[in-house]
Amino acid sequence: MASLGIAVALFCHVLIFSVTGTCGFGDIHHSQLVQLHGLAGILSGAGTAPLSTTGFALDPGASTSVTVPASWSGRLWGRTLCSQDPATGKFACLTGDCGSSALECSGAGATPPATLAEFTLNGAGGLDFYDVSLVDGYNLPMLVVPQGDAASGAGNCTATGCAADLNVGCPQELKVTSAGSEGGVACKSACDAFGDPQYCCSGAYGSPDTCRPSQYSEFFKTACPKSYSYAYDDGTSTFTCASADYEITFCPTPSTSVKAAGGEYAMLAAEVSGSGASSLWTPSLSAVAVGVSATVWQLGQLF
Repeated sequence: MASLGIAVALFCHVLIFSVTGTCGFGDIHHSQLVQLHGLAGILSGAGTAPLSTTGFALDPGASTSVTVPASWSGRLWGRTLCSQDPATGKFACLTGDCGSSALECSGAGATPPATLAEFTLNGAGGLDFYDVSLVDGYNLPMLVVPQGDAASGAGNCTATGCAADLNVGCPQELKVTSAGSEGGVACKSACDAFGDPQYCCSGAYGSPDTCRPSQYSEFFKTACPKSYSYAYDDGTSTFTCASADYEITFCPTPSTSVKAAGGEYAMLAAEVSGSGASSLWTPSLSAVAVGVSATVWQLGQLF
């Protein structure tokens, strides 16, 4: 038992973040601000040891890695349309901002709306639990793809995500706009937009029996059937793997045809996106990194 304990203690996962392209979002135009590419944010779950970093800048073509404990849980997201004030050194992002005014989020989560990847590694039954959530709204497309032999093993181990550009077709009452960018830059959840308990699954609506899908959550679900669209959307939105590797692709290259990317990645984008998507996004085949004995999270083409 002692030797097994040591082996478990020494095992860890590696998160690999890389950027190979841009999202096509507009710039923030202000003479007093230094323009940046996107920033990543990481928040460890309650009772989970904090990581060595909680946020950093990502430039096209760059990559970085973060080591996490074997039983880590938490969420990660992209911060878009970011800038830095040269006078104060403070950072700000139009979407996904964590309010720290710095590269590091330091224990703060994303300000909605933001697309989230959520993980509980080595959870119940030794399985990894993962999902892509739009419960807090949407700011950019995201795919999560299990890698390696575990992808065909125990659990509901399959690709998930939201490969559609929901900022294009977002209902007007949910749309977040910016004077410096064309069209919408994010899409709120109905809970965030209206604060109504029936949309927030709170109060009298705080159970799976009383909180039901709404016309707004159905907008998200139709476009992205494998992503969480509201709080109790567990049945079709939570996935499990037995110690798999993971590739996470944020903001892949836009294409109006899934055939443009070719191969399984094009089919994946079609699989995780419904017919209601106004524009389909497919990941670059060059954004691939598979670890041998570590969980790999790759955020390809983040901004």
